[in-house]
This record gives sequence, structure tokens and C-alpha cells, in this order.
Amino acid sequence: MNNFLPFYTPDIGEEEINEVIDCLRNGWLTTGSKAKFFENAFAQTFGENLEAIAVNSATAGLHLALEAIGIAPGDEVITTTYTFTATAEVIRYLGADPVFVDINPSTLMIDTTLIEEKITEKTKAIIPVHFAGATCDMDSIFKIALKYNLKIVEDAAHSLPATYKGKWIGSLSSDATVFSFYATKTMTTGEGGMILTKNKEIARRCRIMRLHGINRDIFDRYTSNKANWFYEIVAPGYKYNMPDIQASIGIAQLKKLFSFQKKRQRIAECYNNELKEYPIILPPLGLDGDMHSWHLYVIQLHHDLDITREYFIDEMAKRGIGCSVHFIPLHLHVYWREKYKFSSMDYPNATKAYNRTVSLPLYTKMSDEDQYRIIESINNILYK
Repeated sequence: MNNFLPFYTPDIGEEEINEVIDCLRNGWLTTGSKAKFFENAFAQTFGENLEAIAVNSATAGLHLALEAIGIAPGDEVITTTYTFTATAEVIRYLGADPVFVDINPSTLMIDTTLIEEKITEKTKAIIPVHFAGATCDMDSIFKIALKYNLKIVEDAAHSLPATYKGKWIGSLSSDATVFSFYATKTMTTGEGGMILTKNKEIARRCRIMRLHGINRDIFDRYTSNKANWFYEIVAPGYKYNMPDIQASIGIAQLKKLFSFQKKRQRIAECYNNELKEYPIILPPLGLDGDMHSWHLYVIQLHHDLDITREYFIDEMAKRGIGCSVHFIPLHLHVYWREKYKFSSMDYPNATKAYNRTVSLPLYTKMSDEDQYRIIESINNILYK
């Protein structure tokens, strides 16, 4: 279909291409000076005394952060069922167990009033998941963590850039925050992620473990003009480093991050204005005055509609428009359901939301004509 509107397409320009060409020409393709430059620029964008560790995915970042705070076999980590599987699978990587909490139906994020009842003597940490570009109720989470001496690792894959009560996500008092640069995110490196932390020991451990447990920077060893070959393996680490080719894209994308957010916000505001009278629930807006990254535009169909979510998406596809669903809650997936003996109603709010949510296309290269075609198609389906 020649006029198909995809759910998402990345916004790549000559700046990104030129950065990659420069990387290819300078003779260093894996983790090196461009990755370090990208880390420094990213940290400086979001505050002082922040350390940034570039990795090859947000999944890797979450895994490293949990390992660095000491999550071990037998531990429990609280998070939401309404997330992508990466949030929970990294807990299993370490032999620990995720403990799921239902969502607040008005935010589609973890219901902080239900967290304390899930805490046991095995609980060591909480992973709040910022959803669609809005932010969690972090004040409540910080109070609970302080009361029970729990660590906090924020899953901020959706919330770049975003603020909570005027402060950048990534600069709060969490132990670590992890961002994603997957192809659909506000800025991208194709694949990739970034850990931000104020804790130097966490940063040090993440840097060691992201590359095989080596206690030295490989770039320094290979570019020194002195004999500099010796290193030690101090732990059984992983292969999670971000190559300079990816970092090159990130350097150019970071410069466009806030202009990207403004474009996404303009598209979201158009949706809000045009769809406000429709029989749908519009996305949560977050706190007044805070920045929403608008990674996703998630609507919920009203229950009194005589069509299903599946029918809606099929009809949009027939009109040449790609939609998606965020998320299939983890307790409904085969692995998690069978591993922990879940039923569909163990987390009723998440199940209910899942059955009626649709993510509409939202990307910076979308034209006004594209967006009004989407809105007209919604109108034709809902008022057929």
C-alpha cells in the first residue's frame, strides 16, 4: 500500500549520517571517544553530578543497574505488570523474582497505594515504570522506599525528556534511571540505552560489568602511546557496551531532543483537541507544568462502544494506518502466567485497560495531512 501510514518512523537527517561517516573514517568503531562524548553530553543535559553509562539497550541498562545495587537470587523486586517484559526479565536474570502491582486506571502506571501490601522481608527494590511519556507518582514511591530501606531503579524508557515536579527524570534521588534509544523512542541510536546515576559506586560497577568485568576502559588500552596492555577480570561481566557507531547517531539526535519533544507535543495536542468529544478516553497528561515526552499516544475505547479493540485496529489497517497496543500485561503472557500461576483477574485494572487500549501513530515526520487522515479514519470507524 503506497500511502500506508506506519505506526512509527524515525527522524534521521544529514547530521546523523555525517556523524556516522566521521566514525567510519576515524578508524575506531567500537566503544571509544564518541561513546564517551555522548555519555558526557547526555549527563550534562539533565543535571549536575550525574554519571552516564551508555549501553547497547535499555534492557542491558536495567540489568546492570539491578546487579550494581546488589539484587541476588531469592530477592524480590516490585514493579508493575503493565510494562514490556524487559522490566521484569532482568530481575529473573539475577535469580530474583518480580512482584507485580496493579495499575492506577487513571494513569496506567503502578498504583502506589498497593505497593506496601506487596512488601516482604525479601523485597529489595522497586522499579517504577514511567508510561507513554508521563511520569509515576515518585514522591509516594520515595516515601515507601525510605520507610522500608528499598532501592529504586526507574524504568524511563518512555520518558525522555520528561520532568516530575519540575525536575528532570534522571536527576531525582533514585539509585539509577535507565533510558531507551530504541528506534521508536523520542531520540534513537537504533538500539541502545543510557544509565544515569548520582552514585559513583553504582556507575563504577555498571562500567565494569558492561564489558566482561574488565577493570579498565578498553579504549584507553588500545589508544595509549605507551605499553598499556594489562587488564584484570574482576567479575563475570556482560557484553553490553555501546559502540561508537551507535553513539554517533546519539550525538546528533541528542541535539534535536527538545525540538523532537515540541513536535510530538504539538501532535498530541492536536489529537487531544480533535478527539475530546469522541467515545474514547484520552491519554493521561501528567502533572500540570511538567514536560511530557509523548513517546506514545494511547487512547482507550469506551466500554459502551459496540466494537472491539481488535476490530478498531483492523479497520485502521484497512485504511492504511498502523496502530499498536501498549501493553499486553505481563501476567497474561505465557511465561509469567505459568511461572507465577497468574489469572487474568489477578490485576483487574491492567487487564481492563489492556482490553481497550490502542496506540495511535505519533512521530515527528508526521504531516498535518497525515494526522487528519488518522482522525478522519477514527471518526468513520466510531460513527459508521
